[in-house]
Amino acid sequence: MTIKSLLPLIAATLVCGGSVFVEARQPKPPAAVVKPKVSQPVQPRWKLYTAPDGRFSILMPGNPNRNTQYQKTYMGEITLQIFVAQPLKQQVAYVVTYNDFPYSYGQITDPQALLNNARDMALKTTKSNLISQRNIRSSNNHPGKEIEYINSGGKITKSRMYVAEGRLYQVMAITTKKQQKTLAKTITGYLNSFHVVLKK
Repeated sequence: MTIKSLLPLIAATLVCGGSVFVEARQPKPPAAVVKPKVSQPVQPRWKLYTAPDGRFSILMPGNPNRNTQYQKTYMGEITLQIFVAQPLKQQVAYVVTYNDFPYSYGQITDPQALLNNARDMALKTTKSNLISQRNIRSSNNHPGKEIEYINSGGKITKSRMYVAEGRLYQVMAITTKKQQKTLAKTITGYLNSFHVVLKK
């Protein structure tokens, strides 16, 4: 998962290429003539995950994999932190990314402009069409934006972005149309569980 020559305002491109999706394999039919037992798919155990720096918490289906990317931009070098959790046998990825802005840039830039830029970059870099968008606020009143978009491969991303204390957070669920219907409540619960922890 690598990107080059892209603004760090959008980390969605790191996970929207389809490489993060687990392929669900069909179970082999039972060899015996015995009546097969109907087994329920193993549901992931959701638990509260707190970022290593303590700046956000969210419910995740297990411990997410963490990845760090460094990007050189007109603002200087930006560090992207990416957290990805993928339940087995489900074509869905739960992703949280964030990047800190240089102090001067974060202070002078309007949060809505940052959110609009992040939205536009997400659509452009993933070659997606916007389905819906709305302005939102975090649980402790930071400005945010919720967007939903679909790419040419049919992958749907529901994303909530927040600007808080010089940092851009993106909380995403990336899935297929079929899985989105069955996981709609789970995805909403996941997005709702995100909480920005204020600096002390």
